[in-house]
Amino acid sequence: MSEIALRQESTPASAPAREDRVQWLQDAVLRNRFLPQPAPDSVFVGDGDFKAVGAEFLGHFIRMGGLLPESRVLDIGCGIGRMAVPLTQYLDFEKGRYSGIDPVEGGIAWCRRFVTPAYPNFAFQRVDIAHDLYNPQGKISGKALKLPYADRHFDFVIMTSIVTHLPPDEVLVYLSEIGRLLRPGGRLFMTAFVVDSVAAANETGRRDPRLAFQRDGDGPCWFVPELPRLAAVGFDDGFLDGALGRAGLTAITKSLGSWRGQAADHYQDVFVAEQRGSGA
Repeated sequence: MSEIALRQESTPASAPAREDRVQWLQDAVLRNRFLPQPAPDSVFVGDGDFKAVGAEFLGHFIRMGGLLPESRVLDIGCGIGRMAVPLTQYLDFEKGRYSGIDPVEGGIAWCRRFVTPAYPNFAFQRVDIAHDLYNPQGKISGKALKLPYADRHFDFVIMTSIVTHLPPDEVLVYLSEIGRLLRPGGRLFMTAFVVDSVAAANETGRRDPRLAFQRDGDGPCWFVPELPRLAAVGFDDGFLDGALGRAGLTAITKSLGSWRGQAADHYQDVFVAEQRGSGA
C-alpha cells in the first residue's frame, strides 16, 4: 500500500449531479483495490462484506444525513474502520476531519497503521469504556461517560450498530454527550432496532429469524433470549425519540429498516437527528 494508491480518485467532470456524484463515489470505493481492508478474521470486522457495507453507509450518510466534505465527523464505536475507510474518499483533505473512538485496541491499532499515515485528517483513539461483550475489563463506566472532546466540536456524529448493544441508561448518557458535542445544526446518524407492533409480532412473516426479540420486564428493552443480553438490543418504539429529545436533539428522519421484513434500502432502523441549540 502506498500513499499515492490511497489518494482519492478524481471526480470526472461529467458527474456534476448530486445523486450521480454519490453513486459514482460509492462505485469508486467498491472498485478501488488499493483501499485498506482488514483480514476477515480480524477483531470485530462485523457482518457482511467490509467494503460493500462501508460504501453503502457512505451513501446513507450523504443522502439521508446530509454529510458534507468539510464536516468534522465523530465516529463512536469506529471498530476497525468500516465507516472510516470509505469516508477517506469523501471528506476534504484540508477542511474535513474525522475522529474515531472505540474501546477495542486491535481495531484502533489497525486504523492508525493503515489509514492515518495516508490521511492525517483521520485520527483514532481508544477510550476504555466497559462493555460486557466488547471490553469487560474497561475502566470507564458507560453510565459515567465523558467523551474527550470540547463542546460543539463536531458537525456530524456516527453511531452505527452501537445502541443495538447498549442498555437504556447508557443510551441516555451517550446521547447526552452527543448533544454536548454537536454544534447547533449538527447532525447525528444513528442505527437501532425499534420494536414496534410489526417487528414484535413478525406481522410480515419475513423478520430476520436471528432477531426474535422478547420484552425484558417492564423496561423499554427487548432482547433475543438465545443470545447474550447485549448481543442484540431492541427498544420500544418511542424510547429513542424521547431520548433524543432529552439530549437536545430533534429527529428529522426516522426510517425503518428491512430487518423487520419490510422493504427498505437499509437493514437496521435509521435516525437522523439535529442539534437545535442556540445559533442554529
